[in-house]
Amino acid sequence: MSDTSDRISALKIDRTAATPAGGGRLWLLIPSVLIVLVLGWWFLLRPATGAVMVQTDTARRPPSIAAASSVLDASGYVVARRQATVSSKLTGKVEEVLVEEGMRVEKGQIVARLDDATQQAQVNLAQAQADASQAALAEIEAQLRAARLERDRLREMAERELTSAASLDSAEAVYDALAAKLDTGKENFEVAMSNVALARDALDNMTIRAPFGGMVVSKNAQPGEMISPVSAGGGFTRTGICTIVDMDSLEIEVDVNEAYIQRVTPGQRVSATLDAYPSWRIPAEVIAIVPTADRQKATVRVRIGFLERDGRVLRDMGVKVAFLGSEAASEPQQQTTGVVIITEALQEDANGLFVWRVSNNKIERRDVEVAGSRDRDRVLVTKGLAPDDIVVHSAEGSLSPGATVRTE
Repeated sequence: MSDTSDRISALKIDRTAATPAGGGRLWLLIPSVLIVLVLGWWFLLRPATGAVMVQTDTARRPPSIAAASSVLDASGYVVARRQATVSSKLTGKVEEVLVEEGMRVEKGQIVARLDDATQQAQVNLAQAQADASQAALAEIEAQLRAARLERDRLREMAERELTSAASLDSAEAVYDALAAKLDTGKENFEVAMSNVALARDALDNMTIRAPFGGMVVSKNAQPGEMISPVSAGGGFTRTGICTIVDMDSLEIEVDVNEAYIQRVTPGQRVSATLDAYPSWRIPAEVIAIVPTADRQKATVRVRIGFLERDGRVLRDMGVKVAFLGSEAASEPQQQTTGVVIITEALQEDANGLFVWRVSNNKIERRDVEVAGSRDRDRVLVTKGLAPDDIVVHSAEGSLSPGATVRTE
């Protein structure tokens, strides 16, 4: 039993034994390592001492000399100076439509026909009335010839005293009455012919023709529908057959802020860019400045005409225009030179214009020359910078050559 008790006692853990050497110091090293890591991270990633926070812009080559040297930019839409929604003069049912969207029509070309049965009947009736009036007129003329012969015969007999004066007076009265009746008949015949012309005109109005040559941009009615020159009778009555646009009358309308309207003059050259074709520069010129201002928008409308016609230009397209200065307008084929930067990057002192150029987080002064207006968002720099140069346009502190800068 004693041996068994000794063996059981040997299996017990002796909690009074000493802790192995070095175990406590290992836990003391962990905070030190963390401190070293934090200090290293701060030294590596902290901003350079004395670096100025700046915002920069990259110099880019402009797409064209016109875009860079314009005196004013604006946006507007392509509009048609000559367009019409073709309708009829009379209310009627559409019988046939001969046009479709995108079809080219010439002046006087038939675009639709209306049901003309009623108008044709009116023409026949008016013609019949005119024929009856003409027949009555022929009868009166025959009676008048007989009355003239009778009057002349009685006059001869009266001169020889072979008849009474009363008989001659009666013959004279009959002749005068028939002469007056003949004049009335002639007037009635003219009225009847006018009615015929009016009925034929109404019949011709049932055939709708193009008022001028152009392109059909919309088809508004279909066979079987009612059409009327005025809106009446509910939503099932159409007011037009189709809309025709004279593509040769397309022009640009833009609204220019009245504060800058002095930069626009009639005949001024313009570079237009359609939103649908941003790389296509269309030459144009100012047609007129509409002599009125919009009180609410504080703008003045300007009409601009295309100098070149192209089928890609469509009505209601969005367009941006650049009003050119005299230099750009006089040299339309000039090659694009220089770079475009944000105007805020320009600085000026007694020595002239300059910019702060950034290279390897250091700045240097670059004297520059500019062209065109300087009161736009961007300006054309013709000398002193190259494409992809980085320039400072705003800083949170003062700058000097060689200073260290940083960006966000």
